[in-house]
Amino acid sequence: MSESIDKTSPVPYYFQLSEILLKEIKASALQPGDRVPGDHELGQRYDVSRSVVRQALGKLERDGVIRRIKGRGTFVASPKTNQGMLGALTGLYDDIMQRGGTPVRSDVLRLEVEPASPEVADALSLPEATPVMVIERVRFIDERPMVRTTTYIDQTLAPGLNHEDLRNTSLYGVLRDRYGIKMASAVRTIELGYASKEVARSLGISTGAPVMVLKNVSYDDQRRPVETFVSYHRGDLARFEVRLEAGSEMRSRPSVLATAQSGGF
Repeated sequence: MSESIDKTSPVPYYFQLSEILLKEIKASALQPGDRVPGDHELGQRYDVSRSVVRQALGKLERDGVIRRIKGRGTFVASPKTNQGMLGALTGLYDDIMQRGGTPVRSDVLRLEVEPASPEVADALSLPEATPVMVIERVRFIDERPMVRTTTYIDQTLAPGLNHEDLRNTSLYGVLRDRYGIKMASAVRTIELGYASKEVARSLGISTGAPVMVLKNVSYDDQRRPVETFVSYHRGDLARFEVRLEAGSEMRSRPSVLATAQSGGF
């Protein structure tokens, strides 16, 4: 028998309902894409108003538990992959592996040398048109395309990097183990964006679908700018985790600059 809303409790009805629904989804072992009851059915089942049901479903949607598709219904969402934004400086491969996740693999779209554009040259503190290594990859987790990343690295710091096999390994690991480059700090920003036709095709989403755009400049232990990248993360499958700690000036300031609108691992 389903749990019921305790109408004598000070806990808001919508919060109680969201917790009940979360338990039922887990108990029923529903899989991503399975349909869950809609507003009208839930309102009748738990004797609450439609506004309460909508608030509860809205909370579950924000938490990444369900997806509501207009005209189709409510469905269990695919679990999102947490990616750390503050703390140890790691790449996507290392971050996922440290969390005990499925190994990341990459489709390497480009691995070549080209002249640095003004933007890349500025980020890496190089003269314009200096040769830089360009690494363009689509990263897969659980065989689902999650991220499209374009990384630029000063070629003089990692000669021969274009001959490395980066399909199933960590770029940061290669830079550390082969070239003696130890990443020490980074400046990262994140903002909302919309998938271009090229990005959408590589990530298996619709053109114009929301994506999280992460921009980064990483520095080694000699404070040299080593790499800069821009990555496009599927908004329906990824979320960023920011950890804040008191007692440290660096760690008390988040490295994420979040904006409401938008206009390497």
